Amino acid sequence: MKEKLPAPAAARDLYVSPLFKKEREYAERVGLPWFILSAEHGLVVPDEWLSPYERYLPETPPSFRRAWGTWVVERLELLSGSLAGRTIEVHAGATYVDVLGGPFASKGASVYAPLAGLRMGQRLAWYDAQAGLSHARNQPDDVHAAANDFCKRLADDSAAVDPGEFIAHGPSSLTVPGLYSWWVDLEGAVDLSAGLGLPLEPGLIYAGLAGATRWPSGRPSSNTLWSRITGMHLGGRHEFSTFRRTLGCILANARHEPQIDEVRLTAWMYDHLKVVAVPYEEPDTLGKLEGDVLNRIDPPLNLQGMASTATRRRLKELRRPHARGRVRSGTRGADQRPGG
Repeated sequence: MKEKLPAPAAARDLYVSPLFKKEREYAERVGLPWFILSAEHGLVVPDEWLSPYERYLPETPPSFRRAWGTWVVERLELLSGSLAGRTIEVHAGATYVDVLGGPFASKGASVYAPLAGLRMGQRLAWYDAQAGLSHARNQPDDVHAAANDFCKRLADDSAAVDPGEFIAHGPSSLTVPGLYSWWVDLEGAVDLSAGLGLPLEPGLIYAGLAGATRWPSGRPSSNTLWSRITGMHLGGRHEFSTFRRTLGCILANARHEPQIDEVRLTAWMYDHLKVVAVPYEEPDTLGKLEGDVLNRIDPPLNLQGMASTATRRRLKELRRPHARGRVRSGTRGADQRPGG
């Protein structure tokens, strides 16, 4: 895309064409992590600061395009974890989509290109049509207002209960979608600091969601706060829980063990963690709400879509040997650039 600001800017603001503006609106409305494809810089986080440039991928040699495609896919996996079993949504011209297909397939991922074969006018019309598909998907003011309350509730340590108390309370009010936060005590923070090789303070360490509608497909989720916390976090395996995998790989490193010990991990969680669960019965906007909340409370062990820190870089290194395999994922990456 050749329409850019004349001076350095955050990537989300550097590109100023009408098409890019619609693509950005679509990605932000969907509420899933999204990235920008740049012929010059590869895969770019929207907040990454870029200078204007003139490279255009279709004008580059085939050898460059092949290397570029591999570079993009490797960076996406570095930022978001294993791509196996995921579907990556790509909004880009044919050259971009074509060079990414092979590298994504090598990672066990598939590409979904909803604008394939559409001309410019048809692309613009497609985004206009998507904006009107669901009123619930287009309520930024309501979600923004809700984020303030959810930040306070998720960051309220007086509301945190240990796993035993959580389970004893039962599922009566928790068989609904919502957000949750996990807290670690002082002794547990010492264990995690040893595994990371970096200091981690006791307190709120992770937050997530359960039951959000999967966009852009509009598929509902059967997950609830109760099933997520008791079934996947406390009672599952690390392959099926990002949070368990995160804790497991840190503790395995602290114990100099090559594998995650599921039994010991669960026992450790019961001994050192507390949880806050907050229902939210509007699954269509839950993903956007989570993004707003995470950006504000910034839990140190959350990775996807979060700013890079020493702790997060170290955590990514520790997680790689404990890959999830081909577990299905609802995460989609939305490329918001049809051209370099």
